Amino acid sequence: MTVYVKGIVFENVDFDLPRCWSIDQYIQRGGYAALKKIVAEKIAPEAVIEEVKASGLRGRGGAGFPTGLKWTFLPKGYVGQKYLVCNTDEGEPGTFKDRDILAYNPHAVIEGMILAAWATGATVGYNYIHGEIFELYQQFEAAIEEARAAGFLGDNILGSSFSFQLHAHHGYGAYICGEESALLESIEGKKGQPRYKPPFPAVVGLYGKPTIINNTETFASIPWILRNSGQEFQALGKPNSGGTKLFSVSGHVNRPGNYEIPLGTPFAELLDMAGGMRGGKKLKAVIPGGSSAPVLPADIAMNLTMDFDAIAKAGSMLGSGAVIVMDETVCMVKALERLSYFYFEESCGQCTPCREGTGWLYRIVHRIEHGEGRPEDLELLASIGDNIAGRTICALGDAAVLPVRGMLKHFRDEFEYHIANKRCLVG
Repeated sequence: MTVYVKGIVFENVDFDLPRCWSIDQYIQRGGYAALKKIVAEKIAPEAVIEEVKASGLRGRGGAGFPTGLKWTFLPKGYVGQKYLVCNTDEGEPGTFKDRDILAYNPHAVIEGMILAAWATGATVGYNYIHGEIFELYQQFEAAIEEARAAGFLGDNILGSSFSFQLHAHHGYGAYICGEESALLESIEGKKGQPRYKPPFPAVVGLYGKPTIINNTETFASIPWILRNSGQEFQALGKPNSGGTKLFSVSGHVNRPGNYEIPLGTPFAELLDMAGGMRGGKKLKAVIPGGSSAPVLPADIAMNLTMDFDAIAKAGSMLGSGAVIVMDETVCMVKALERLSYFYFEESCGQCTPCREGTGWLYRIVHRIEHGEGRPEDLELLASIGDNIAGRTICALGDAAVLPVRGMLKHFRDEFEYHIANKRCLVG
């Protein structure tokens, strides 16, 4: 993928420059200035949190929870060990933004984590990196050593009493480890399976200690906010959707890649930035927030703005910001078959509704696609979905159901045609 960006996370990054990821290049772009200021002026942790709250920054990993508010969930007055974790286990189909942040601007993540540690009182942090991008894990390790050698990491940072240790930890490609509690289990050396909640990680997290977990892009946004202001960041977006957002655009477009745009930008503008539809084909559908987000037909998508509220109002979700564009040649039954297979394969098997239900969803869609569908299958899919959603420890079960619901809502005619005619409506 080629990267086409502008904005906060990749501000002034020269992607063609050798070692643009290095600490020297980052400092030339204003890197670590926020950390130097906060340490030198001994800005109160509470003031840092308030600035992040004012920015309107919401989690960039999928849930969209307000970041500054999340940082306040650590137990008040707790004096023991606290941890900070970055979630770079990017496994959502269609999502490829976080790996490019590590490739081109890893020190933004490192500085963001250090600033978060100052604000929350955490003294140890981990970046959990997807196992299938091992070269970037190694590069991030090198970036950590650069920061440590420059005095930005370790004991008595910049001559102060503030200390923070940061480590990289790589996974092995399990999608379930993108779920925050399964990620913690994996760091602890256990099977990557979600935990029951409550207690939430902010109270009982890594090694049983209070833990804050944020996405890579979230941490990478923090230095800009504290170097400029929360108000400036908020003004770049719109109410309830502050700042810019990286969107991973893939599918039937001429220039797939990562685009950093202000939240609230029209989808039509984002599509133009990506070069428009490939081969002059017509837009048929868009998945706006990663494979677990319900699909939207072209007429809705083309009148959509890319922000949390507008996408939710349209019946989908912003999620990870993975925009999957599909043209008129796409068979939606075939597309759903592939998505359902993914969730069937990636279920950890801990919860019966998900372990069994994802397999049923896939097998039913598979037989419809292969001319063996029955009229009652569509109601059966809906019924199975109702018995999965909301009945599992983590959200993977819901993630498997939402694509099914979206496809049946907007493209039910294609499924009915498959069942009645034993072949595809498209082509």
